[in-house]
Amino acid sequence: MNALALHFYSLLMRLAQPLLRRKLARRGRQEPGYLVTVDERFGHYTQPAEPAQELIWVHAVSLGETRTAALLLNALRAGHPDWRVLLTHGTATGRAEGAKLLRPGDIQVWQAWDSPAAVARFFNHFKPRLGLLMETEIWPNAVAAAKAHAMPLLLVNGRLSKKSLRQALRMAPLSFPAYGALSAVLAQTEADAQRFRRLGARVAGVFGNLKFDATPDASQLVQGKAWRQAVARPVLLFASSRDGEEDDFLKEIVVLIKVKPAHEATDSMATENPKSFKALIVPRHPQRFDDVQALAERHGLRVSRRSAWLAGPAESRDAMQADIWLGDSLGEMALYYALSDVALLGGSFAPLGGQNLIEAAACGCPVVMGPHTFNFAEAAELAEAEGAAQRVASLPEAVQAALGLVSDAPALAEAAASGLAFAARNRGATARTLDALRAYL
Repeated sequence: MNALALHFYSLLMRLAQPLLRRKLARRGRQEPGYLVTVDERFGHYTQPAEPAQELIWVHAVSLGETRTAALLLNALRAGHPDWRVLLTHGTATGRAEGAKLLRPGDIQVWQAWDSPAAVARFFNHFKPRLGLLMETEIWPNAVAAAKAHAMPLLLVNGRLSKKSLRQALRMAPLSFPAYGALSAVLAQTEADAQRFRRLGARVAGVFGNLKFDATPDASQLVQGKAWRQAVARPVLLFASSRDGEEDDFLKEIVVLIKVKPAHEATDSMATENPKSFKALIVPRHPQRFDDVQALAERHGLRVSRRSAWLAGPAESRDAMQADIWLGDSLGEMALYYALSDVALLGGSFAPLGGQNLIEAAACGCPVVMGPHTFNFAEAAELAEAEGAAQRVASLPEAVQAALGLVSDAPALAEAAASGLAFAARNRGATARTLDALRAYL
């Protein structure tokens, strides 16, 4: 590696450790998971220091990456039942989801802070034989340590946006040696592969997106569809909404409520006009559930939370009288998509890159997305081309497009069918990835 650049980077990482502790303390007030075993972040562990030889390290930074890792781990374990897993994360939601994947003998710890000392303690303590980084996470000291320990380190389901490439090129003295030291990159798309090659990475090929191989929870789909039928009016979902986007969405809801004719106020007339719909928001980050409710109430809107529904929204008087439904649960996106007629894609109406639209398609829920989908660029383009999603320029346009779709039953059914076909057509990445990993296993 560029020794001087790595030296200054390492110095900054050491100096930033007190700032990280303060940040974790602040986050922990909203999400207590961040306060669990904080010393693991700095390479201090209580787990046994003599793991078996077949320890495989899988790093999944957050919730989405952890769910993707589950697909790969299930396939790996089917062929290699003796391998133990060392699972690391960077976020509390990722760690909570990862705990569900553990089997006897597996180990779960926080990702080591990328200082030389913390990374060295991580490798010396656990001595993993193989490392798999999910999607995007590249840390210079961790990659350098893996190379020094002669441990193969691969980036799996790798994606690299144009924005991330520009950032990496600006830090070329760090990024080129880091990407070049990876054993291989298993890219999602050809565009990702080309961008990785520009950074000097060894690209093993294009394998597709593992997320297409995820199967929606069947029981949630059944429950969501039953709830939708009982509600007997369109449901508009804002899925994985982000800070800043909800305010624009709620402003549109306020306008629509104010222009409703008086006769629409009764449940018996509610389905006669496409503007008579229920709006459901599922924030991307659980620590913001209360903030989103407070924001809606500041707009003068009545809120009903999913956690208060005992037998579905149609059985709750508060839910049916509310202006906004708030999805305040984790692990129920399939239920929310099945409950909804159309989904607005969070993160795509601000320059945040968009969230995963594949799950919506697999649940048969048409998507309306904004202009910013660089985190899932190819999937978004394919979904749009195949009729599973449509793109608009702004959130107000998205709300109007969604209402137009729910008022056109044939078009809505066609978009839902296109989503299911789009999701099915792109499966198979897990098998291709596993074949590529056999050389390292």
